[in-house]
Amino acid sequence: MQQRLDPQGRLMTTGLYTSYADLARHQIEGVDYQRTWRSSQCSSLLHLAIHGGGIEPGTSELSSAAAGTINDLYVLEALKPAGNGNLHITATRFDEPQALALVSAASHVISWHGAAGTDPATYVGGLDYALRDRIALALVQAGFTVQLAADDLDGNDPANIANRSSRNMGVQLELTTAQRQAFFAGGDLSRPNRVNTTAAFTTYVQAVQHAVTQALVTAGKGKAAELPVQFAPMLPAPGHVSSGPAAGRRR
Repeated sequence: MQQRLDPQGRLMTTGLYTSYADLARHQIEGVDYQRTWRSSQCSSLLHLAIHGGGIEPGTSELSSAAAGTINDLYVLEALKPAGNGNLHITATRFDEPQALALVSAASHVISWHGAAGTDPATYVGGLDYALRDRIALALVQAGFTVQLAADDLDGNDPANIANRSSRNMGVQLELTTAQRQAFFAGGDLSRPNRVNTTAAFTTYVQAVQHAVTQALVTAGKGKAAELPVQFAPMLPAPGHVSSGPAAGRRR
């Protein structure tokens, strides 16, 4: 299990399960959680939300909107009335078979996550530096705050499901609670209200889609690239417990 802070700064324990098989033995699909996926023969990019529903609210909706009807999508959503954090499987251990099949078939992956934080921000990480930087720049140009993820959120472990594409790299987006709240009417992240998206939601998704289009038209080699001057290395994310350089590998 790992420990982290909720948006109110209270310690919470998540990650009761170390594999999908372990989760499936203890939770009922269709009641406690659900899996959703779709794929297209003409798509080479997968949007991924392994902590959807009540685990990291808003990531299901963002990933689905960004995928649209063109790109592939995989979502695991927790549906419980409480205790959804117990269904959190860390990204380096997420081994649900359908998700792994979709990821391995994709050349580009964007993995959507929620981070704690009372200031709207997106922390970018993952090993696909070229796509990561294009998304970061597009979001900044659209008026959003973006920072490089610190070690505990950087998604740089090769075992992270985001990096298990056919190119062995992907992008991880960590959106703070405040940023996700800005995407839903009244800042309400409850499941019934997440159908009521704001203009900021649309602007954010369109910025990511624009960056993806540009990246796939001029596909890079995934080599490290310097971020534009708008980006600054971030301090540990507000509301997170930093556990040292290896912490990001457990995200």
